[in-house]
Amino acid sequence: MIIGIPTEILEREHRVAALPDEVSSYVDMGFEVLVESGAGAGSLHSDDEYAAAGARIVAGAAEVFSAADIILKVKQPHFNAELGRHEAEMIREGALLITFLHPAAPANHDIIRTLRDRGITSLTMDGIPRIPRALGMDALSSMSLVTGYKSVIMAAAALPRFVPAFETPIGETQPAEFLIIGAGVVGVHAITTARRLGATVKALDIRDTAQAEAARLGAEVVGFDIPQEVAVGEGGYADALPPDWLDRAREALVPLVKTADVIITSALVPGEVAPVLITEDMVRSMRPGSVIVDVSVDQGGNCALTVPAREVVAHGVTVMGYINIPGSVPVHASWLYGKNMLAIVRNLFKDGIEAPDWEDEIVRHMLVTRDRAIVHAGALHAMGESA
Repeated sequence: MIIGIPTEILEREHRVAALPDEVSSYVDMGFEVLVESGAGAGSLHSDDEYAAAGARIVAGAAEVFSAADIILKVKQPHFNAELGRHEAEMIREGALLITFLHPAAPANHDIIRTLRDRGITSLTMDGIPRIPRALGMDALSSMSLVTGYKSVIMAAAALPRFVPAFETPIGETQPAEFLIIGAGVVGVHAITTARRLGATVKALDIRDTAQAEAARLGAEVVGFDIPQEVAVGEGGYADALPPDWLDRAREALVPLVKTADVIITSALVPGEVAPVLITEDMVRSMRPGSVIVDVSVDQGGNCALTVPAREVVAHGVTVMGYINIPGSVPVHASWLYGKNMLAIVRNLFKDGIEAPDWEDEIVRHMLVTRDRAIVHAGALHAMGESA
């Protein structure tokens, strides 16, 4: 049984799905491991380190994809311009793919259909259920930690004013005001980082528990009251709001957006398209030079003007839609992700590498395609298809 680790080709992506320590563990489990030359360079690990861990280094992506029974990646398959082929078409038929697929995002629907049609079994890393047994596998939370931190750093770098207040001989500057929409793992670390930089921070989340955590971290909790049976879904995640409640959320945001210097948006429902919370009119109301970092872009985005993988200026406001923020902190992000992935593989093959457990609860939540069918409920709903 061969595991393949290709080099990530998404722009600005420097992570890798396994570091040498994880490769050594896979070899101990009985797998043969192929690593594309240079796959770990962005995370500051050499081919020699991978070889010493037991991997076989191969020259290019084509050999990894064609030979491997299991492909471990960080991001969803992309078009490989150097080879003139899409990675989803390079994976050999009948193989297993484990990566972040974000299957509900419209931009990924053709990829999901290609995986289905080629008989590839795929598991998405954003499908991990929130249960105690899965904590060590939760790459979404791990990468959200990185995203929350780096999104604030990116916004501060783009902001044409100071973040903290400064006392000067000619007066005091005012601190920047950050609005954090969504106080999950991304939001919590965004709040912490923004406050460390000296910003004033407001936070909005529809869940009582998330509001309490935001307040504990020193943010001013803002927004509106909503029944928790409407707000909270399976596993404590935010649930998709009915249209009338979504309208109320937008109404509550109008005055908050107007005064914010920076907005970090991370309002997501697992497996669903992200709700649009910031309209073009709201962006138009913001002060010139303000910044929006939309980290929900992988699932469609929370801002109507977000352009995936790009930074745009609209009505004098910078809107960042970078889709791989954790890729800009590759050393710690790869360390976290590799350990999450190893835990997932160990769980899937707990009965031996020839006997994957497809009935395991965690595996069932992660499955996107199997037996030439799309089995992910969120993807089917977003595609307008039935199981």
